[in-house]
This record gives sequence, structure tokens and C-alpha cells, in this order.
Amino acid sequence: MSNHGWTCPFCNRIATITNSDMHTDFVDLMIDNAHGNKRVIITFIVCPNPECKEFILIAKLYNSEFAGGSSAYTRYETRELTNEWELIPSSQSKVFPEYVPQAIVKDYEEACLIKELSPKASATLSRRCLQGIIRDFWGIKKNRLVDEIEAIKDKVDTLTWDAIDAVRKIGNIGAHMEKDINVIIDVDPKEASLLIELIELLIKDWYITKHERQQRLQNIIDVKDSKEQMKK
Repeated sequence: MSNHGWTCPFCNRIATITNSDMHTDFVDLMIDNAHGNKRVIITFIVCPNPECKEFILIAKLYNSEFAGGSSAYTRYETRELTNEWELIPSSQSKVFPEYVPQAIVKDYEEACLIKELSPKASATLSRRCLQGIIRDFWGIKKNRLVDEIEAIKDKVDTLTWDAIDAVRKIGNIGAHMEKDINVIIDVDPKEASLLIELIELLIKDWYITKHERQQRLQNIIDVKDSKEQMKK
């Protein structure tokens, strides 16, 4: 395969993956069964960052089809993808700093973990996570999530608001935003993924950016104080 960009889920570094960083193999199910011929393709990718070197493991299950061969050598060809599992790590959740409220992080991580298995359960956790972020960061608490979202419209920048507004208007997400956050809504995996991406955006833009700005300002103050002390 050709080189491609990749972000390590362990160290969050952007890296270029080459053939030397990955290994792919497959196993064919040729025993007569109720579902037909199957092929499992497994892929290992090792992070090229020398300070990390963690690996991910992905398994994909495909339908397969007999493509000829003798009794000594039977050849099958890969057809439709039917299932996919991210085995290591078990989800694509990002690692956030400790200063992000743990209740929010926990809901986010669980939403990522069950996104493929149960998109509607994942979406419910994401909505609860979104409400938790608004209440914690902005100090706004109303009966409905939709009202809490409207209350921050004039407090956030235009791009962030556009992202929030776009996600809440998508399919069943928008149709159920006015209901209790614990109501299970029927969404597809793509909709569940968009909610998760919104949570990641808000955590980065609000918590992490604010913290980093405070750190930079504090560093400036510390340097200033240090120089004044040296003058005395």
C-alpha cells in the first residue's frame, strides 16, 4: 500500500504510515455453515513515533466467493464487507487532560465505545455529554437541552455555533433535541459519529483552548514577576 497520513489513538501524534509500520493477513472460513464463505482480514499498525510504538488491531469480516483452484489449493476472492471491529484500542475516543470534568469524559468515552454496536445508545450519551458541557462551562441550566443550546448562541463564536446548529438539525438528532436527554433516539452510526465529533470540538475549543491560554498568560506574568524580583 502507499504511504498515508494517520493519527495515533495513543499519543495523538500525526504520522505517515508506510508498509514497514503495518502488517495485514487473512483467514478464510471454508467449512459449510449457515452464512456462507467468509474471510477475516486483520491489520496491525504500529505507531512510528519512537516514544510511543503502541499498536492498533483491526479485524474486518467479508463475504467471500470461490474463485477456482484444485483440491490442494483453493482460491477465494473477497466480496462485501459485513462487519468491522476495532480490537485495540477498543474505541476511537481521544485522551483528554485531567482538568476536563471526569463525568463529561466518561460519557464521551462510553459514547465512542458503543457507537457501532448501538448508535442510539451512543447518541443518548453524547446528548447528555453535550448538556453536561454547557452546564459546567457556561453555568446554564434549563429544563430542555434545546433551550440550553439556544442560551449560548450569543456567547460562542460564529463557527462554533454553526457546528452546533448544523449537528442539531441533522435527521433524528434534530427531531428529538427537544425531548429529555435520556430518551433513546433512533440514529444511524454516521449521526452518532457527528455527535461525538461535536463533543470533541467543544472540549477542545472550550476547555483545552481556555486552559492553554491561561497557561500562556500565567507564563508571561511569571516572567514579568521574575524580572522585577531580579531588579530588587
